[in-house]
Amino acid sequence: MTNLSVNINKVATLRNARGENNPDVCKFAVDCERFGANGITVHPRPDERHIRRSDVFALRPLVKTEFNIEGYPTEEFIELVLAVKPAQVTLVPDAPDSITSNAGWDVASNIEFLSTIVEKLHEAGIRASIFVGTDIENIRMAAKTGADRVELFTKPYADNYAVSPEKAVAPFVEASIAAHKCGLGVNAGHDLSLENLEFFHANMPYLDEVSIGHALISDALYLGIENTIRAYKKCLCKK
Repeated sequence: MTNLSVNINKVATLRNARGENNPDVCKFAVDCERFGANGITVHPRPDERHIRRSDVFALRPLVKTEFNIEGYPTEEFIELVLAVKPAQVTLVPDAPDSITSNAGWDVASNIEFLSTIVEKLHEAGIRASIFVGTDIENIRMAAKTGADRVELFTKPYADNYAVSPEKAVAPFVEASIAAHKCGLGVNAGHDLSLENLEFFHANMPYLDEVSIGHALISDALYLGIENTIRAYKKCLCKK
């Protein structure tokens, strides 16, 4: 089974627009779990423009499924995740001012840095995932860091899905197989949606988890969050 982790950053963005606590990020996370989400993902950025450090600490005792924290491993970020001890940390190469994740790691150029971070996470009992593209050699290098999983950056798939779903998914199928051969679990995220998720899932030989935020929260404006989670989970039930 492929798990669905709901990224709640956009809920925090909406809350922050008014400076109050509506919508309530913690309640939303708990409700997502109640409606069937297998995990909650947050990406606390240094400027706290959506998820705040205080949110991360508040969410930790409430999230009963998998808590996944993603971010660039600054010293402050590592201090945060070591204090919170989520189930998983996803390391992304974003600059602090990036709007969203837009590329995976060049692992070879950062292997000592990433290996050190992975070791720290493992010492704290945290699963380590590295955000990467579909380059096979890069995935093999990710395995050498000691990471447990890779998260495949799926924007290229989403961008090309409408033109040719088969061609769009092909590099991800190969990447999934390569990661599995290296002993890595496979996650995926970025621009997956109700339009393209079912096909992606049906064609991926190995896929542990998808992390979806923007599209899912946008769909919830029309469908409601309960119906939306059910719809996304339905996409992950077919093979």
